[in-house]
Amino acid sequence: MAVREMPVVTRRSWRRRVSQNRIAYAFLAPAVTLMVLIHLIPTLQALYMSLLNLRQENLRQYLRAPFVGLRHYQNILIGLFTGTGSSYVQGLAQALSNTFIFAFVVNAAILGLGLVLALLLNREFVGRGLARTLILLPWIVPTFVAGLIFRYIFLQEGGLANRILVDWLGVMNTPTTWLVGPNARWALIIAAVWRGVPLMSLMLLAGLQVIPGDLYEAAGIDGASAWQRFRYITLPMLKPIIAIQLMFGMVFNFFGFGPYNIAVAMFGGLNLGTYADLLIPTIARQTFTNQLYSYGAAASVLMMLVAMGFVVAWYRIFRDALTAQ
Repeated sequence: MAVREMPVVTRRSWRRRVSQNRIAYAFLAPAVTLMVLIHLIPTLQALYMSLLNLRQENLRQYLRAPFVGLRHYQNILIGLFTGTGSSYVQGLAQALSNTFIFAFVVNAAILGLGLVLALLLNREFVGRGLARTLILLPWIVPTFVAGLIFRYIFLQEGGLANRILVDWLGVMNTPTTWLVGPNARWALIIAAVWRGVPLMSLMLLAGLQVIPGDLYEAAGIDGASAWQRFRYITLPMLKPIIAIQLMFGMVFNFFGFGPYNIAVAMFGGLNLGTYADLLIPTIARQTFTNQLYSYGAAASVLMMLVAMGFVVAWYRIFRDALTAQ
């Protein structure tokens, strides 16, 4: 008899909770609805589309295109691990390698430069407020505009970079081609670092502001050097901020559309060349330019799974730092 009454009690308790919190549910409903419409439904559609053979020839069929199961996933994964497959898979492998290099170098440079700038801006000097304001300008500039700026900076003829290196400093005899060949990778990295350093500096500066000065005074009395104070006080106190910023930086530079906008603006389209081709532009080019919609959906789903795994692993590694009181 008691077993039969359990669902009734559970149903009544659930209705009671909804009734008591109906205002909260009413405020949450628009956000949940938008999340379902903007994120959940397109994600489920992309998952199903990746199991089809949707191409230019059968685009009118859309979700009624021929079902091929996991064939696209199989071709992509085998091609990435063995280096074989179609030209599309080989292009994806090259873009994946470029993206690894790009994301690692950009995040390392942003962290290093951001930390140096944060330490400098934390000092007392004339015009510190103006300097803190001006350093935010690159971050305010939209990513597409930042790409356009560096496109003109790195022009072979008349570009600011060659003018400085050749005409002003004389460190080079002839103008360098920055947007073609191996130099294109470094041109893209420089633009991404310029765009990302201000936010890192601002976040680290905020962390420096809340470190108690008594810790530095006590360490100084005990005879600790400047390096020892930085290593044993500053870095441990900034570790949660560094962990969060690096996580967001990896997601932004590896999986995000920020580098995509910079790259498209710098190189004038989705054809970025062998050395500057990144994962997102490659998937976009093969999906929309080559009209391989199911292939692009499968590559996007794989990238989403990798991103989710990265975030989970990152949180497990830095869980103690992120949850420290």
